[in-house]
Amino acid sequence: MTQPAETRIAERLARAQALHQQGQSASARLIYEEILDAQPERFEALNALGVLAGQAGDLSQAVQYFDRAITVQPGNSGAHCNRGLALKQLKELDAALACFDRAIALDPKSAIAHYSRAEAYKDLGRIDEALADYEAATGINPGFVHPYYGRGVVLQRSARAEAAIASYDQVLRIKPDHFDAHLNRGVCLFSLGKYTEALASLEQAIALRPKQAPAYLLRGNVLKELHRLEAALASYDQAIAIAPGDAETHCARGTVLLLLGSVEAALVSFDRAIAIKPDYADAYYHRAFSLRMINRFAEAGADYKVVARLAPDFEFLPGTRMEASQHACDWTEFDTLVPEIVAGVESGRRVSHPLIFIALVDSARLQHKAARIWADYACPARDSLGTIAPRARPGKLRLGYFSADFREHPIARLLSELIELHDRSRFEIIAFAFGPRTEDELHQRLTRAFDRFIDVREKSPGEIASLARSLDVDIAVDLGGYSYDSRPSIFAYRAAPVQVSYLGYLGTMGASYIDYIVADHTIITAHTECHFTEKIIYLPDTFQVNDRKRHIAEDCTRQDLGLPPSGFVFCCFNTSYKIVPSTFGRWMRILNKVPGSVLLLYAAHETVEVHLRAYASRQGVDPQRLIFGKFLPPSKYLARYRAADLFLDTLPYNGGTTASDALWAGLPVLTLAGESLASRVAASLLTAIGLPELIASTQQRYEELAIELALDPQRLAQIRGKLRDNRLSSPLFDTPRFARNLEAAYTAIHARYEAGLPPDHINL
Repeated sequence: MTQPAETRIAERLARAQALHQQGQSASARLIYEEILDAQPERFEALNALGVLAGQAGDLSQAVQYFDRAITVQPGNSGAHCNRGLALKQLKELDAALACFDRAIALDPKSAIAHYSRAEAYKDLGRIDEALADYEAATGINPGFVHPYYGRGVVLQRSARAEAAIASYDQVLRIKPDHFDAHLNRGVCLFSLGKYTEALASLEQAIALRPKQAPAYLLRGNVLKELHRLEAALASYDQAIAIAPGDAETHCARGTVLLLLGSVEAALVSFDRAIAIKPDYADAYYHRAFSLRMINRFAEAGADYKVVARLAPDFEFLPGTRMEASQHACDWTEFDTLVPEIVAGVESGRRVSHPLIFIALVDSARLQHKAARIWADYACPARDSLGTIAPRARPGKLRLGYFSADFREHPIARLLSELIELHDRSRFEIIAFAFGPRTEDELHQRLTRAFDRFIDVREKSPGEIASLARSLDVDIAVDLGGYSYDSRPSIFAYRAAPVQVSYLGYLGTMGASYIDYIVADHTIITAHTECHFTEKIIYLPDTFQVNDRKRHIAEDCTRQDLGLPPSGFVFCCFNTSYKIVPSTFGRWMRILNKVPGSVLLLYAAHETVEVHLRAYASRQGVDPQRLIFGKFLPPSKYLARYRAADLFLDTLPYNGGTTASDALWAGLPVLTLAGESLASRVAASLLTAIGLPELIASTQQRYEELAIELALDPQRLAQIRGKLRDNRLSSPLFDTPRFARNLEAAYTAIHARYEAGLPPDHINL
């Protein structure tokens, strides 16, 4: 008996559907086409062929099939939705939206239609409408995983990381092996600074798909932030083994090698990244920084110019370029880059690291603005550790000093005796050290001086802050600020109830979580106080601590230093990036007015010598009147000051340790006091040692005074005598007095905290 035609068609449809589900698309397509030969308006076949065409990438054909299907069943929501999906793939988003609208109008409870429309809204950037449709889809079908994931992606792109993580968590509750949810969850946690949690998510992703290079790259980035540098390097190597042609991974690998101190190896990685992707601005930028570190300034400058060409708005590039040039005393671009940097900071753009800006521009207002820009970008406040619960302190106050410089370094040279003199009946002193491992004399001295010396190099900022909290640190003192190797993000997590910036960074941090800065009434004036985010601790004498135990070797002779046998010796041993054209111009005018005089400078590399001698020649000064000294051990370095007659300070960034070293060695320091904190450091030191007559307030007076002192030996001898008399009797080198003053400040600011009062200016 012959089967009815409809029964045979139904069986053929079932067979085609089974083949489709089994992945045998070609066989299924043949059967559907046979059905259409018999019944050209068979809806199921038309719709199925549209789906198959779409899966095969023939989207125009798919739309045609769906058009025919809709003609047959205009009220079928699924067909309208399928047509919309094909149009969406064709990037015809408005037409696709119309299809999804129609599908939802026909079936408001269609989760797939709401989800599909959400995806179209996402592609159009209509975020709120996309989120509403994702919510509708999951409300209709709570077990439907795709809308949760789509919602997470939209929230992640909108920088709403916490909400995105919640969506990815919903995905993983339904489908624990969802690779992309684990991966994106890790990215979101990374953006929030939750590095340990991010690492756990990325490890889950890698366990699911061990051959996915992006997961290893992201894991390397997280490990770098956790300061697990060797592990980060290994993760980048795993990514490269899978995808050796990924320039981003090679570049990231180079940045970790830099942190490990392997500059030459880092250069190889950056070279490889550039070879793969010749227009990769980040790789040129990092290569330039590496070249600068090994004094290859011309090559660094060339790379920075490539970055400027490839990415004119590259963040913080103008300042970085200028900083490299300053270290080389190459002022070719000074008159163009500095105005660009000033204009950028004025308009709130990311153009300069604040430490670089301090050395270029003497404006407390603009320095504050540059610091705020950097703080918001690089180390915004983090609340993941929560607030610190108030606690009583019945016994000693616990001070935490945080630094990368507990070693042979200017900060350690100033600080050592203070740590030894702290009153242990009232204070417990803890070091949190994250600098390079050394065993030099200063490091050993400080290790002995602290009550506890904790090496936290391999901990992340969040882990260090958490450790400080667990130790009940009452006052956290940041000795680095925004200086090289510092970690301001420790304080962004709030390591202690009260946080103080001191000594290592001569400016405002511009960050809400730094409560106080240690200063005095010379370096911060009533006029500039408003340009500090911090409240000011005004110490009574000087802000700068000093170490009276510094040993000075037997005097260096003029011959030892390459100086002529006679003639006046000006000197400045400030680092080369503090020398700006206006300062050098002042020095050359002074040399021209003092016959036979020479200028003794410190040069870390020959490039400085070449450039400064060339500039001297252009200003009519014999280049041989510039004498350059090299690195010397501390005691011989101090002795070198005794071969000079007058120290000439720099502006806008004064000498700090160098100026106090000169005074300790008995050498008068001439300074030009500016407006900003960094430009008034030497003025503070001279006030504290009773030599205010060496503080000039104008460029003209600075030059006149230098010339007068050089041409009047008797007057200079009187100043030297006064310095000799005041050296051990004035507050500048009275370290016990300084320690008591600073301890009184610590006690006062903690008392305010215990009383529930906000930070306020402290005058001692």
